Amino acid sequence: MGKTTVIIDDKLLKAAIEVTNAKSKREVIEKGLIELVHRKNIEALRRELGTFDLDLTLEKLNEIRKAE
Repeated sequence: MGKTTVIIDDKLLKAAIEVTNAKSKREVIEKGLIELVHRKNIEALRRELGTFDLDLTLEKLNEIRKAE
């Protein structure tokens, strides 16, 4: 893996480190990239699968869960 130099807003980087509890700049950047890829994969999956109408009540769902 290569080394890359980027200019990142200090306030944004500090805020990201605080909310993620990252221990380093590298860690917070990697977490951000992982999250971005994860979200894009979820969006692609949703587009691929589409939407479904389920005729399922909360009570019926609980019954199914108990049966498993």
